[in-house]
Amino acid sequence: MEINKDKVLKNIQLAKEGNQISFNFLLDTFWSSVYHYQLSKIKNDNDAEDITIRTFSKAFDKITTFNEAYEFKTWLISISKNVYIDSLRKKKTSLLTETTKEQEEAAFRIIDNAPSPEDKIITEQNLAKLLRDIKKLNPKYQEVINLRFFQELSYKEISENIGEPINNVKVKLLRAKKLLAEIIKKS
Repeated sequence: MEINKDKVLKNIQLAKEGNQISFNFLLDTFWSSVYHYQLSKIKNDNDAEDITIRTFSKAFDKITTFNEAYEFKTWLISISKNVYIDSLRKKKTSLLTETTKEQEEAAFRIIDNAPSPEDKIITEQNLAKLLRDIKKLNPKYQEVINLRFFQELSYKEISENIGEPINNVKVKLLRAKKLLAEIIKKS
C-alpha cells in the first residue's frame, strides 16, 4: 500500500493538536506494519496484538516528541521494539516471582464471561444482531466495547477496571470499533 507522506505529516500535526480522527488515521495506516513486525518476532497473534496496542498507546502519548525529519513508521517500529524488550524483561522477572497459596487459589476463581441472562432476554432484532457481531470479536475487545457502550464507563473508569493505561484503552476501543465495523459490513 502506497502511503501519502504529505497526508501522514498533516495527520501527525493534527494528532499533536489532539485531533482524534487523525489518531484513528495513523492507527489504521500503520497498524498492519507494526503488527506484522511484532508477529515476525513473537509468532503469537495475541502477544503481537497486545504489544502493537501498547506501541500505539505509547506513541500517541508521546506524539508531540515526534520529529518530522524522520519516517513515522520507523519511529513506531523502534517504539514497538522497545515495548517488546520491556515485555520480555517483565516476563523474565515474573517467572522468578513466587506465589502464595491464596494467590494460586484466587487464580482458580476466574469469573465466567458467558452471556448473562439479560443477554439471553434481549429480543430486539437489531440489538441481538449487534450482540452476535460483538461476540465475534476477541474477548479483550468485547470487554472494552461492553464497558464503554453498554455500561457507559469513562476511559478513566475502564482503565481502572481492566488495569491498563488510558491510552491503551483508547487504542483498544479504536481497534475494536474498526474490527466490529468490518464484521457488520460482512454480514
